[in-house]
Amino acid sequence: MKKVKVAVVGATGAVGEEIIDLLITRRFPFLEIVALASKRSAGKILRIKEHEFTVKEATPDAFEGIDIAFFCAGGSVSKALAHEAVKKGALVIDNTSAFRMEPDVPLVVPEVNPEDLKWHQGIIANPNCSTIIMLVALAPLEKHFGLERIIVSTYQAVSGAGVKGIEELKNEVNNLDYTPKVLPVASLPKHYPIAYNLIPQIDVFDADGYTKEEWKMVKETQKMLHRPNLGITATTVRVPVKRCHSESIYVELQKDFTIEHIKEVLASAPGVIVMDEPENQIYPMPLELEKKDEVFVGRLRGDLYCKRGVNLWVVGDQIRKGAALNAVQIGERLLSD
Repeated sequence: MKKVKVAVVGATGAVGEEIIDLLITRRFPFLEIVALASKRSAGKILRIKEHEFTVKEATPDAFEGIDIAFFCAGGSVSKALAHEAVKKGALVIDNTSAFRMEPDVPLVVPEVNPEDLKWHQGIIANPNCSTIIMLVALAPLEKHFGLERIIVSTYQAVSGAGVKGIEELKNEVNNLDYTPKVLPVASLPKHYPIAYNLIPQIDVFDADGYTKEEWKMVKETQKMLHRPNLGITATTVRVPVKRCHSESIYVELQKDFTIEHIKEVLASAPGVIVMDEPENQIYPMPLELEKKDEVFVGRLRGDLYCKRGVNLWVVGDQIRKGAALNAVQIGERLLSD
C-alpha cells in the first residue's frame, strides 16, 4: 500500500483529534499528517500518541501536495475549501452535511455500500453519526431479508453537540441552578437543561414537525441503500449521556425469519457485535462501549402482532464509528482498492 500525505481539517476538534489518533493507531500509510484549523488555532501544538503537530491555517494553498484530506470543521468550511482541495489534487473525505445529498457525491459506510466509492469525483461524504450506527446494524438484514419499513428512536449523547454539550451536562450536574446555553440548539432563543432530563429535539424543526436530524436519517438511509421509497420515520432525542448514541429500532422485513437466524446474520456481519443475553442481563449500554469500534446489538425480539416485525437495541460510539473511524475506513478502503 503506497504512503500518502494526509491533511485533517478541524484537527483541534473532538472528531479531528480522533481521526489523527486512529490514523496513528491503525497504521494508516501516511508520509505526513498536516493538522489544519481556523486562523485563531494556527500555531497551536497538538500532542497525540507519540506525535506532535503544529496546527496550520486551513487555506486553499494548504492542500498543495496533499493526497487525502479529512474534513471535520463544519459544513461552511467544507463548502468553502473542499473543492479547492480537490483542485490541488486531494481526495476529500467530508464528515459534515455539506455534500451528503449531492447526487454526484457518494455517501458511504464501508460495511454497507463500499461499491459507491467507485464513482466519486474527488469528494466522498461521511453520513450522519446516527445513520451510520443504524445502518451498520440494518444492512445485513436488508441483504438477507429485505427491509420493508424502519421506525427508529434515538437516544443521543451530549457529545454529539460538541465539547460545549459535554461541558453543559457537567455544569448542570454540579449546579442545578446553572442556566443552559447550548441545548437543544445553541442558535435558538430557548435552551433547556439536559441533566436529569431528555430533550426531544436535535437540530431545528421543519414545517412538517420533523427535525433536520430526523430527515438526515431518512434521506441518507434511502440514498445509501439505493431505495428512495423505503419507509422510514425517526424521532431523535438528546439524553444526559456523555458519549455513545443508542437507538431503539423497529423494522418490518420482507421475508419470514427466526430470531436465531437474525442473530446468526448479525453475528457474522462486519462491524457488528451481538450482545444479547437477557437471561443474564447482558445488552449494549453506552457507558460500557465508549471508544469501541463496533456497533453493538441486543434486545432482539419479534414483534407481538406483526409476523415480520423485529425490535433491536443498537449502541455505537458516535465519535468513533459514527464519525472518525468511518472516515478513516473509507480512506483505507480507497488505498487498498
